[in-house]
Amino acid sequence: MRIAIDSWTLASRFRCQGTYVYTQNLLREFKKLARERAGLRFSLFASARNGNDAIHVAPEDGFKLWSSALLDHDRIWRFGGAGISASRSHADVMFIPTAATLPVGPVPAVCTIHDVTPITMPSHSSAVSAMQRVLLKGCARFSDTIITSSECSKRDIVTHLGVPEEKIAVIHDGCDQSLFNTDLPDMTELAALRARLGIEKPYLLHHGTIQPRKNLKRLIQAFHLMLANNADLDFGLVLVGQLGWASDEIVSAAAERRGRGRVILAGMLNEADLALLIKGSSLAVVPSLYEGFSLPMVEAMACGAPTIASSTSCLPEISGNALIYFDPLSVEEIAACMQKVLRDPDLSLHLRQKGTNRAREFSWERCARQTLEVLMKAGRPHRN
Repeated sequence: MRIAIDSWTLASRFRCQGTYVYTQNLLREFKKLARERAGLRFSLFASARNGNDAIHVAPEDGFKLWSSALLDHDRIWRFGGAGISASRSHADVMFIPTAATLPVGPVPAVCTIHDVTPITMPSHSSAVSAMQRVLLKGCARFSDTIITSSECSKRDIVTHLGVPEEKIAVIHDGCDQSLFNTDLPDMTELAALRARLGIEKPYLLHHGTIQPRKNLKRLIQAFHLMLANNADLDFGLVLVGQLGWASDEIVSAAAERRGRGRVILAGMLNEADLALLIKGSSLAVVPSLYEGFSLPMVEAMACGAPTIASSTSCLPEISGNALIYFDPLSVEEIAACMQKVLRDPDLSLHLRQKGTNRAREFSWERCARQTLEVLMKAGRPHRN
């Protein structure tokens, strides 16, 4: 079986975004599977000219880099170039890790549609969102099979894109347990990281792209309300992640205070520093309005951080109803939920234990093996 992999989502500008992390982890596991199974061959498209990190993936037996000049031209690649390259590489099936490349051409394709945010809750400008919707609908129509990461996203794909249920496979994302785990943090390293970021007090944490869908303006308001109602609580709020579309209001809200109730925009961190910061937090908060899986929530749970989350979209499903949930539209409810956990050590410990147990169920190895099964089924009738 020869599997071609679209590398578009490995563009360097996407580093630390969920689809990039998803693709990188699957590539690592696909390499292991290629060593195990005779006759299994992966080709990852790469080009040295376009700032795509695929060029840095080390080839080995059963896993090669396939050079394609078409990858240098973004729109050509996404609107047919990938399919042409898959055909030239003699692939039996093409895997597209995110709905940004049209699966057109003679090679059958499996596409991962992580969520339908371009339709339900756009996270970019109107022009970019319109392009995303075109590609999303094209992937839904032309893919042989669609992979998605939650039952919630599956329902949304059926509802908004008219895809038959039998065409969709639900495969949960994984979590890198080598980094995101309950091992005790190195306190010297944590202190140095906190000093570098200017974190002087115990802190609450959120990580993810700074954008309206993450509901961070309400989180900041709820954080300040909680402190106003509890004079003896003294925490900071740390927001980790790159600035995304329409982040100006969030940045302004974060800058309002400098003393008690300070909000720190930490920017992007590498995964080792992120895991360290999560482990040092007093509480992780996931106030998103919509998610297709929420890897940040799973990572916080895996690190043993007491975690609370919105009651919306896939969050109760993915967390296994192991957390405490709130209405993300209610600043008062978010504040009360944070206060409840911070004031109750037994509840905090309960959330740590329940969250950790649930997070252990998410493995990139399992995700890769289930993804390979879907790919082999899609490619099987077309094998030479």
